[in-house]
Order: sequence, then structure tokens, then C-alpha cells
Amino acid sequence: MSAAEEMVGGEAQPWGEVTPDAARRLLIAAVEAFAERGYHATTTRDIAGRAGMSPAALYIHYKTKEELLHRISRIGHQKAVEILRTAARGEGGPSERLADAVSSFVRWHAGGRTTARVVQYELDSLGPDARAEILGLRRQVDAEVRGIIEDGVRSGEFDVIDVKGTTLAVLSLCIDVARWFSLDGPRTPDEVGALYADLVLRMVGAKRAPGAPGAQG
Repeated sequence: MSAAEEMVGGEAQPWGEVTPDAARRLLIAAVEAFAERGYHATTTRDIAGRAGMSPAALYIHYKTKEELLHRISRIGHQKAVEILRTAARGEGGPSERLADAVSSFVRWHAGGRTTARVVQYELDSLGPDARAEILGLRRQVDAEVRGIIEDGVRSGEFDVIDVKGTTLAVLSLCIDVARWFSLDGPRTPDEVGALYADLVLRMVGAKRAPGAPGAQG
């Protein structure tokens, strides 16, 4: 876990660098409230109460409820870009890098599922300017995965006819983990990450599937 992450309720949270402590507590409380009740059904009073503060204290750090959501979404998407960019620029061929990207991205969505649900599914609650910024980060997420797939197609390692559509399918598969994953389930985040990496390599027709049963050398 990086220095910028901490465990909250058994989940990895990328809020470690948010200061002061009161601002971080409010951010965590907002994530929990938005995930449980939805953005529109959550009030600033709900958030402040979860953080153990008065409603007035919230406005010292955040002007509006939307500012809280915007910051949560921005930090989450920046973390997503970081995860995928690290994998995309790592060592190995396209198969190794795509497997690393998928397994890392899935682990993040499983291990931080509460945060990920808010980050990934509350985009439409943002105003036009904030939404435009987040869409820009989403395009970077898409570009990192698409770049790996394009490398694999150029090298003959992947058999993909529609790179854009396949990229969307890969990202949708990873993101959906946040919706259903439970620590009480039969698989750990690492196990789900490994499974999805194998599934995606098969999806792109990889000639080599690192660590997968029946991999061709």
C-alpha cells in the first residue's frame, strides 16, 4: 500500500495525503454516505454527523457537497490513472503489461470497493466543469489500457479487431468488480485480480498468457 493510502473499515483508501485531519475525516464520511445512500439522498448534515462534527464545521473545509464529491472523484481517478500508467510503462511485453494492468486495477476496485463505487458511479452528479475534468481523467484511463492493446496488436501478440470496443469491455469488466465484490465472498482481491487478468488475455487472443493454465510459450 502506498503512503497515500490508508485502511478504513478494512478497505484501502487513497486519502492519506488529504490534510488537515478534519478534511480527511469528512472525505471518508462522505464516501461512506454516498455509497450507502447515494449522492442526492445524502445531506451535509449526514456527512458531518458521520465525521463527528457539526454541520458548520464541514463548511470550513468544503464549500458544498458537490465539492466533496468532486475531490473524491478526482483523487480516485488520479489513482486509477497512476495504477494503469505504472503497468503500461512496466517491463515485459503486451501480455505481461496487460495482465499487470488488469490485476492491479481489479485489486483496487475490490479492496476499495466502497470508494470505487462512488468514484465510478456518481459522475453524473457533478456539475459541468467538475464533470469535464473527471471525463478528462477517464480518457487518460482509457488511453493507458488502449495503448497496451495497440502494442499487442502491432506486435502480433493480440488478435483484436476492434481496439476501442475491446478497451471499453476490459475497463467495464474491471470497474464492475466494485459493484459486487464482498470480503465475505469466496475469493480475495488478489484472486479476483488474477482471474480477471487471465480472462482479459483470453479476450484479446493473447499468444502468451502469463501464469495462466494452458499458457502458450
